[in-house]
Amino acid sequence: MVKEFNAMKIQKAITPLIIVLLIIAGLIFARSAFNSAILFLLIIIALVMAHEAGHFFSAKLFGIYVHEFGLGFPPRIATIKKGETEYTLNAIPLGGFVKLEGEENPDHPRSLAAKPKWQRFIVLFAGIAVNFLLPVLLFALAFTWPHEVPIGRAMVTNVIPEGPAAIAGIKVNDQIFSIDGRDAKNLPEASRLIRLKVGETVNVTVRRDGNLINIPVYARWSPPEGQGPTGISIGYSVVAPDGRPFTEKESLPPWESIPMGIQQTWDTLILVRNEIASWGGQSGSPQFAGPVGIGQTVGEIVGIQETPSAAVSPLLEITALLSINLAIINLLPLPMLDGGRIFFLLLEIVRRGKRINPQKEAIVHMIGFFAFIMLALIITFFDIARITSGESLIR
Repeated sequence: MVKEFNAMKIQKAITPLIIVLLIIAGLIFARSAFNSAILFLLIIIALVMAHEAGHFFSAKLFGIYVHEFGLGFPPRIATIKKGETEYTLNAIPLGGFVKLEGEENPDHPRSLAAKPKWQRFIVLFAGIAVNFLLPVLLFALAFTWPHEVPIGRAMVTNVIPEGPAAIAGIKVNDQIFSIDGRDAKNLPEASRLIRLKVGETVNVTVRRDGNLINIPVYARWSPPEGQGPTGISIGYSVVAPDGRPFTEKESLPPWESIPMGIQQTWDTLILVRNEIASWGGQSGSPQFAGPVGIGQTVGEIVGIQETPSAAVSPLLEITALLSINLAIINLLPLPMLDGGRIFFLLLEIVRRGKRINPQKEAIVHMIGFFAFIMLALIITFFDIARITSGESLIR
């Protein structure tokens, strides 16, 4: 009988370590707002449970034996059994899990490993798919919820000599109207549309002396620090006496917000691709944040809003971004992650149906699990060091 990798036993073994991390994180957040830590945990739980629900429903669809669907990680607090599956509430509030029969071992006829390859792929990919699709709804809700948006076109305030914009003919005081035909209605939108086009020549429409002029500009992959892809600095054409932009409240109807949610999700994936591609360049330096760092960001986003209602839209947006990040991480072909299990499935296909020894695969996933925990500890250490020194991820 092959002994399978039991992630639940390992999770129980590291429970004291997780509790210590939670206490440390709680003490740090208590310096600003403990409610932000709670809010962050709720976001993470919601995203992970949505991910696990994808695995759960697809497994049920194909008749795979689902032992347990758990909210949080053990030790167990409460349980309800419906049919053959136990639904449990657990003490460690860091997400959830679905325990399927035979993830590596096909001995049981209703195990995941005993199912056809296409069904196994769907079950393994279902969680990732949910995390890719959920942002469409979250972004749409963010656009529908009443929120403040800055008004006023972006204006060129500085042009770097010999930069792409200077060579193309862009001048100081040009107002940016569109980027490749997409409306650059304000400064954040203009900046985002340019970052979407790095590595390409973009058509920038500007207003100069009352005339609209179309200027092709190359957006560089790795510009010198502080210059940006096109070599310009931009600011608002009109600002309030305190220097901040004027804003107006916006709430889009569903028939507008849903298409925008789809577009925003796609744009975010492009921005992630561009960010990763730039890491090897002159200005590319990856920055990572763990749960503590992300929780700090959530707290800061809530803290800068004037009312709780004003925080809803930005929180929906950051939740959408976290969902996309969760999908991308799980897609990586690393042990323990969904992408790692899909990788073993693809190996099986390449080997014309010959399986990797279940015990060997289980060991690989176990090693990956411990490596993941060590990486989380390292990132958490640097997050705590950064926060205690007064640094921020958004300023």
